Amino acid sequence: MNQEKLGVFSVSFLLILSVAVGRFVVEKNNLKVTSPDSIKGIYECAIGNFGVPQYGGTLVGTVVYPKSNQKACKSYSDFDITFKSKAGRLPTFVLIDRGGSVSSYLNWLVDQLDCFFTLKAWIAQQAGAAAILVADNKAEPLITMDTPEEDKSDADYLQNITIPSALIAKSLGDSLKSALSKGDMVNMKLDWTESVPHPDERVEYELWTNSNDQCGKKCDTQIEFLKNFKGAAQILEKGGHTQFTPHYITWYCPEAFTLSKQCKSQCINHGRYCAPDPEQDFTKGYDGKDVVVQNLRQACVYRVLNETGKPWVWWDYVTDFAIRCPMKDKKYTKECADEIIKSLDIDLKKVDKCIGDPDADVENPILKAEQESQVGKGSRGDVTILPTLVVNNRQYRGKLEKGAVLKAMCSGFQESTEPAICLTEDLNTNECLENNGGCWQDKASNITACRDTYRGRLCECPTVQGVKFAGDGYTHCKASGALHCGINNGGCWRETRGSYTYSACVDDHSSDCKCPLGFKGDGVKSCEDVNECKEKTVCQCADCKCKNTWGSYECSCKNGLLYMREHDTCIGSSKVGTTKLSWSFLWVLIIGVGVAGLAGYAVYKYRIRSYMDAEIRGIMAQYMPLESQPTPSGPHMDI
Repeated sequence: MNQEKLGVFSVSFLLILSVAVGRFVVEKNNLKVTSPDSIKGIYECAIGNFGVPQYGGTLVGTVVYPKSNQKACKSYSDFDITFKSKAGRLPTFVLIDRGGSVSSYLNWLVDQLDCFFTLKAWIAQQAGAAAILVADNKAEPLITMDTPEEDKSDADYLQNITIPSALIAKSLGDSLKSALSKGDMVNMKLDWTESVPHPDERVEYELWTNSNDQCGKKCDTQIEFLKNFKGAAQILEKGGHTQFTPHYITWYCPEAFTLSKQCKSQCINHGRYCAPDPEQDFTKGYDGKDVVVQNLRQACVYRVLNETGKPWVWWDYVTDFAIRCPMKDKKYTKECADEIIKSLDIDLKKVDKCIGDPDADVENPILKAEQESQVGKGSRGDVTILPTLVVNNRQYRGKLEKGAVLKAMCSGFQESTEPAICLTEDLNTNECLENNGGCWQDKASNITACRDTYRGRLCECPTVQGVKFAGDGYTHCKASGALHCGINNGGCWRETRGSYTYSACVDDHSSDCKCPLGFKGDGVKSCEDVNECKEKTVCQCADCKCKNTWGSYECSCKNGLLYMREHDTCIGSSKVGTTKLSWSFLWVLIIGVGVAGLAGYAVYKYRIRSYMDAEIRGIMAQYMPLESQPTPSGPHMDI
């Protein structure tokens, strides 16, 4: 390493130390051993910062500890070992040793001398493993298995790791090895359902990112993620499902070095806010301070957009900047950034005002707030790794890839409040498709109590067309309330014969099924016709004849008599004559009333006509003398 590069490395190391003394939180998930009984129980394990943790879900498998290649630093095919599961068997979890037996701070060095955690995962995945369990080699608190530095490993395989990984304590690793050596079958369940808090229907998440595009594989991965995730991020933000905030890590230069060439080229505002040199070489390319200014510009773009109610446009700006203003084309400049800002109709003056003067010996409120945000609060530890995603105040662990990140975010919604994007086939398994999730269903009406969620399924009686079904959701659901008969007849009996239809459902606030009058039964499965004639509840008079009909009955009388249903009796001939006389009197009365009405109407018309004639005569008398009136005396004028 030449002297120039050594200087860059030394100052960069000091910049890192200036913030790295905070609290780093190890993100964990649960591990439940279900057999054998001797080690059955729930244990904690640390989520690896690579691969795809199954956030919001679980994974069941059988543990295998191979007799050879126990550190998984060589291909298992060299040892004729495979972990591919056969049909009908559980997936395989491979137990792997961390490294050599070292009891000092040089443990990390031993890991490097053996092989990286990521390489262990990749080798196990190629052999068919569904997950890896890395057993620690010393009794210590759990640590986070991270990806290797770019200059220490060929990281091409990193983005291809898709299995989850977990670091387990040495004590648990020893117990698993002991049980397996005795021939016991070790089954367990990896559980990520509570790895991300899910208190409500909105997810708050942060992305700690960087505008630098020349830091190797990590920068390439970050830029690719921004492009791929933009669409999903904007849908979630526009729908009010998420609240997103971008952040940028900055370091400060120790006071003793603020006037050095290195700090001047890497920092702005007199050493207050710094970033490492992109190429780790002061003699070429861009400086660290260029990165800090562009980071600040991106933060200010977000602030201005958030004030206007369109924070999702930030994703358009950063992806456009990565495409149009790359360092390799020497376009990583203010001029290029300003063109994008104008094209997206963002207020450039407000952005420039937010950035301020990078050369001034003053605090920048935006970057100062960013430095303060780096310090962990509550359950979230310090942010020291770029990029870092924080979901509901928990640091995401896993590869930065659209599908993997969406899994973590979707697990942050309260169950049954997830947006539609979380229930797509590539993210979610629809448990309702198999045996209806074990929930109640009415196949005839295509109504089910099974409700698919990201974490599984809920058996909840549904609401259909405004009608609420009530029940336990598992064995029964029944429509209730007004209009419930419109949905599968309220679950009640209903039958039609000819032109007659009878139903046991009544559209009121009652949910009970009652057979209608003339029927008997439970009202749900059946209602049988009541034979009123056989039960002798009707047509009981001496001369009555009874005939049963579906849902009713018919009564008639012998010898030409008339039947009166309301009195359940037959009327004789004398009564018939009386009835005829009564009807004759009624007709006479009706005709009399009609004649009187006509006479009254004629009198009314005559009086109206006389009144109108008198009124007309009175009006005409005012303008000309009538023959019946005397000629007025006095002077007059001939016309």
